[in-house]
Amino acid sequence: MPRRIKLVVSGRVQGVYFRMFTQKKAKQLAIKGCVRNLGDGRVEIIAEADSDSIEKLIQWSHKGPITARVDQVDLFELEIDEAFTSFEIR
Repeated sequence: MPRRIKLVVSGRVQGVYFRMFTQKKAKQLAIKGCVRNLGDGRVEIIAEADSDSIEKLIQWSHKGPITARVDQVDLFELEIDEAFTSFEIR
């Protein structure tokens, strides 16, 4: 059964290729969704996949790429209301 979440990642996560590395990790895990920078310096990830893949992305997001410094990750469970066909950077 698919699961959809929103992660909001705080720290030094913009200007360090966080979105590109997130997209790469999502593709490795067969996750669909999107990632985007927020105006306040955080990064938002919307991810949809099986629970095991989602848990792996959550764990990864607490560290992020070596170029980033993650201070906090906020997790929100979402209803599945539209189908993503890929994982894109917005």
